[in-house]
Amino acid sequence: MLPDILVLGGGISGLASALRLQQEGLRVTIVERNQTGRESSWAGGGILSPLLPWHYTEPVNQLCDASGRQYGEWLAALREDAETDPEFWPCGMRILPAADHTVTMPDQTACGSIHRIEQQNNTLLMPDIAQARNSRLIRTLREAVLKRGIQLIEGSGDVRLVADQNRITHAVSATEQYQAGHYLITAGAWSNQPASFAPTSRKIEPVRGQMLLFYQPGLLNEILFSAGTYLIPRRDGHILAGSTLEYVGFDKSTTATAFNQLLAQATSMLPALAGSPVIQHWSGLRPGSPDNIPTISRHPSIQNLSMNAGHFRYGVTMAPAAAELITDLLLGRQSSLDATAYQWISPPDTANSRT
Repeated sequence: MLPDILVLGGGISGLASALRLQQEGLRVTIVERNQTGRESSWAGGGILSPLLPWHYTEPVNQLCDASGRQYGEWLAALREDAETDPEFWPCGMRILPAADHTVTMPDQTACGSIHRIEQQNNTLLMPDIAQARNSRLIRTLREAVLKRGIQLIEGSGDVRLVADQNRITHAVSATEQYQAGHYLITAGAWSNQPASFAPTSRKIEPVRGQMLLFYQPGLLNEILFSAGTYLIPRRDGHILAGSTLEYVGFDKSTTATAFNQLLAQATSMLPALAGSPVIQHWSGLRPGSPDNIPTISRHPSIQNLSMNAGHFRYGVTMAPAAAELITDLLLGRQSSLDATAYQWISPPDTANSRT
């Protein structure tokens, strides 16, 4: 029997969407080009909030707030079918002054409903900010997907969609063909590729982010942020430092320049890190989008095509609410979220093209 939904992409957006759709009684298959969650879902820091919510627009904060209010319960429900602990931790985040600047209290109304802010000397503390450990979160989701009977196909290689008039007829890789009633693109930075004949005007492009990893148990128990750099403590004593924003295409190599920059920023923010060895240096490719606003929408003219992609820095942060929204849209029911800003709007010169 053909699946009702074929999800193209097995990162956090694809896994979360598949789980939510299956809860509604739909038959779901996930096709992942490589390994589940090994791109930006794995590479990021797992902060469950925009870094500075007052710097973002309402569409970003709407999704992040909605997810933040349910994240703990969402993970607890996943743990009923998964052994891996995603290490959800409301550790709080402290904003440090940059250089000789002072930290000023933002307008609370621009910060979203989940963000209490306290001014402490020349820092701001957001005590309710939580984190999850990305690599463990992906394992949690994958285990829940398999336990609940969702078909997961990994290692498919690149998959493209084939359209006839206003419908997708099938998806095809180098060796396989896949069919379903509906096709949902959740392929992160690669989300333009499966349906290149049906682009969205909200461009999705790879944005490289490089990270460093330290190990110093007992040194840090809250997230630190200053001038674009964050330090994230893990419960086992690891500390992540990140992250760069580099528009270099699909290049995941690491660089000495980024290493030195992140190391200098990390030790400036937390001088006790000086002399600590860097035990890992890696990069990932975020699905960049204008203003960090994702596309969560049905296609305007192709009847059985949708997208949940382009979350840029906040795919992990937005995952539960984005999955809920795309499920509401696919089922044709009213959502508690305003979906207007996330619509798939085709550029005028390509809106009617099919190849």
